[in-house]
Amino acid sequence: MSVTLQNTNSTTAAASDEAILATFEALAIAAGRAIMDVYNSEIEVTDKADATPVTLADKASERVILAGLRVAFPNVPCVAEEEVADGIVPPDLGQAFFVVDPLDGTKEFVKRRTDFTVNIALVRDGAPVVGVVYAPATGRFFAGRPGHAEAFDIVEGKASTRHRIHVREGRQPLTIVASRSHLTPETEAFIKKVSAAEIVSVGSSLKFCLVASGEADLYPRFGRTMEWDTAAGDAVLRAAGGTTHTLDGAPLTYGKRNQAEDADFANPHFVSSGRIADPAFRF
Repeated sequence: MSVTLQNTNSTTAAASDEAILATFEALAIAAGRAIMDVYNSEIEVTDKADATPVTLADKASERVILAGLRVAFPNVPCVAEEEVADGIVPPDLGQAFFVVDPLDGTKEFVKRRTDFTVNIALVRDGAPVVGVVYAPATGRFFAGRPGHAEAFDIVEGKASTRHRIHVREGRQPLTIVASRSHLTPETEAFIKKVSAAEIVSVGSSLKFCLVASGEADLYPRFGRTMEWDTAAGDAVLRAAGGTTHTLDGAPLTYGKRNQAEDADFANPHFVSSGRIADPAFRF
């Protein structure tokens, strides 16, 4: 399948989703190496203007990813977390744009846990359609494009045997994956309402991937997130047959700007899910 990536000057570059995914994969692996160089040394943490932490690993990873994307797709806008924090934002996103979170789960990274990830996504017409999520500390890699999601491990810089992943058809009691660092009272209330059999706590966008791979059924998020936190994992989930909806039942969209009640690219609360067999189930 081919895609058209359009910039603000209507200059287009056509590339297949497979080729885009291959580029994402190579860049995520390279970014992961940069992250692990910092992880295996002394980690210095500073706070951004919004009081969230940032490290040299975030910045090194983003430099690797953006340099590669801008060489491969020079006309495609990039929305990248650290650039946005520095006030660098594309004036017009056009029909399609890239979303980059160079180090999702910085808090896990600083605590030297392993569930932090590199996230790269392509958003087309408001929906995340191609994405990769890579956990460099464990080597676990998830990738998705329309109609095809897969998981594999990165061993010595190369992919192991790839296998297709699909969401499972969940039946009560359901398994819920929740944020390790951002478990809110609203999330706890949702969990009680669903009567989940098991709660899996994990950091970063791996929560989407656990639903995508059939290891969990639901990921509710009743706390603040930004589009770079969710786009790549959401793309993998949708490729695996899952959905992400806001609390009014509408699909979560991307490229949100000039929002009256929040900043550009901020997400509303949402629930990601696989196939829920119970027709009476409601968010």
